[in-house]
Amino acid sequence: MIKELKPASVMLILMTVLTGGLYPALITGLAQYLFPHEASGSLLHTNGQVVGSALIGQTFSGPPYFWGRLSATSPMTYNAASSGGSNLGPLNPALEEAVKARIAALKESDPAQQQPIPVDLVTSSGSGLDPHISPAAALWQVPRVARERGLSEQAVRDLVSQHTAGRWLGILGEAGVNVLTLNLALDQRKKH
Repeated sequence: MIKELKPASVMLILMTVLTGGLYPALITGLAQYLFPHEASGSLLHTNGQVVGSALIGQTFSGPPYFWGRLSATSPMTYNAASSGGSNLGPLNPALEEAVKARIAALKESDPAQQQPIPVDLVTSSGSGLDPHISPAAALWQVPRVARERGLSEQAVRDLVSQHTAGRWLGILGEAGVNVLTLNLALDQRKKH
C-alpha cells in the first residue's frame, strides 16, 4: 500500500504546483504583457483617477447623461459581486410594474420625445451589469442630453456614432454603445 501512496503523493504535489501555481502565473504574466488594459479590468481613468470599468455598467440618473440598462443586482445597482438577472418572467406583475415605472421616468425626463422607447431602456440585462445600450437606445436619449448640455442634437449624435461598437468580426453579437465612455466623452466636451 505504501508503494502506491508514494507515487500518488508525488503526482499530487507535482500537479498542484503545475496547475495551481506555474500555469496560472504564466497565463497571468502573458495576459499582463500582451493585454495590460484588459488584464487589469479595463479600468477607465479621468485626471489620474479610476472612474469605472468599461466592462461594468454604472448608474447615471441626471438629465445631462445617457442612461444605461437597469441593473437587477442587490443590495446596490451594478454590484459585480451579485451578478444576475431579476429572474422575473414575462408574465410576472413585478416585471410589468418595473417596466411601467421606467417608462414613466423616461417620459417624464423628456416629455417632447414621442418615439417608441427601446426595450433595453426598460429592462435589465441577464447579468445586471451590462455597460452597453443599443444605438437605438442612445439615439432615443439624444434630444434630452443635447438640450440639458446646450449642445446641438447633431453634435451629440456624432458622439454616439463615435462610441458605437459594431458586431465582433462583423457577424457576432449586436452593435452597442458603452454608456460610461460616452458620458465621459460628453463631460470632456465643451458647450457650443
